Amino acid sequence: MAHMNRSPFSNDIILLAIHWYLRYALSYRDLEEILEERGIEVDHSTINRWVKRYTPDIEKNFRKRKRPTGGSWRMDETYVKVKGVWKYLYRAVDKEDNTIDFLLTSKRDTAAAHRFFKKAINNNGVPDKINIDKSGANKAGIQTYNERNGFNIEIRECKYLNNIVEQDHRFIKKIIRPMLGFKNFNYARITLAGIEIVRMIKKGQLCLENSANLTVAEQFYSLAF
Repeated sequence: MAHMNRSPFSNDIILLAIHWYLRYALSYRDLEEILEERGIEVDHSTINRWVKRYTPDIEKNFRKRKRPTGGSWRMDETYVKVKGVWKYLYRAVDKEDNTIDFLLTSKRDTAAAHRFFKKAINNNGVPDKINIDKSGANKAGIQTYNERNGFNIEIRECKYLNNIVEQDHRFIKKIIRPMLGFKNFNYARITLAGIEIVRMIKKGQLCLENSANLTVAEQFYSLAF
């Protein structure tokens, strides 16, 4: 990738700012102060623009190199505030805690659950089984996918099996807490995707020849080129 923009900032600084924002529990103003202490003067609104502009490309590159996941999924949803209103972040992991996929939706219903399963399966392949909570909407979403596509994905409703995905929610919520809610749905979707990517890199889900010799930051930076 060529120089990431026409600003006076180098690619290294831009990627550093994006990675820190997605990796640590920091607000944009926190990050502005941290960079200033290191002699880098950049307004928090500029960092905001960098995250919105470049994270979708980083996500696209990550998905090309994402390691395969297991066929036994644990699926659950958590809450994210957008413009003062709770929205729903659907997420799934396999039994080894590898992230399958994620989807931010406005509603928590059968249609939203079906959209999540469709996205997750398109990106990761058809699972053998999916464990869910007692949500009727989630069960109906899987059944709808099975009926429309001729599959027979097994549905399990065992609460303790979902502890692994419920625990994993905490890492995502920890990062977004200082953000004090999102102002825009599309920006929330982009930012959450970036946070999920960094989380997956930490789990070892990025397929690189020399990933064992690279830090999480170095692996993240590789996605920009």
